[in-house]
Amino acid sequence: MHHILERLRGGLIVSVQVHRPDDPLRDPAIMAAIARAGVEGGAAAIRCGGIGGVPDVAAVCAAVDVPVIGLWKDGTEGVYITPTTAHARAVVAAGAHIVAIDGTDRARPDGGTFADAVRAVHEVGALVLADVATEAEAQAAEHAGADAVATTLAGYTPHRARTEGPDLALVEAVAARVSVPVIAEGRYHRPVDAAAAITAGAHAVVVGTAITVPAWLTATFRRALPAR
Repeated sequence: MHHILERLRGGLIVSVQVHRPDDPLRDPAIMAAIARAGVEGGAAAIRCGGIGGVPDVAAVCAAVDVPVIGLWKDGTEGVYITPTTAHARAVVAAGAHIVAIDGTDRARPDGGTFADAVRAVHEVGALVLADVATEAEAQAAEHAGADAVATTLAGYTPHRARTEGPDLALVEAVAARVSVPVIAEGRYHRPVDAAAAITAGAHAVVVGTAITVPAWLTATFRRALPAR
């Protein structure tokens, strides 16, 4: 399975997710269509699921021929990215090659640990991407068996201040301290930032909002217009 990670080296991973229940794009078929468009543009992989969970993962897996990083966001507080082993197994059953899981040491809804989730995913033949916020969490996740780590949670927990743009310093620090691939993710809104992540030592970089969220793109352009 680790050859899948090698396919991502130096590549762009497109995150295809909705971020609120009433999002007009919330439909597995729409998620699949956006994923296909991302692959046509050269995406090395798709990250998907989010609040759409298993139906979105299944739809995207059926639509594309690149590796799929699946996740299931359940809740909005604490550990909510694939928070339990049951969530993780369901994401694998939907077809994901890699499961993104909160890799912090915070309490989980099922009382389990990150290491428990890693074992559960490995038992059913998939890989684990640990979403972390700090260097220490990245190292702990690797020790617990994660196949790769991502800086997804940088600035979204109390343990690290949020940067205005992507946290490139964290990418560089983590890449120097772990031996597993480091995936850069979080506030990569410009092509130059994505390129900088690879230069900083990232194995691959995830871009979501700046590619797949039309409302954000529209608002960005609108704000740039001169006041009337």
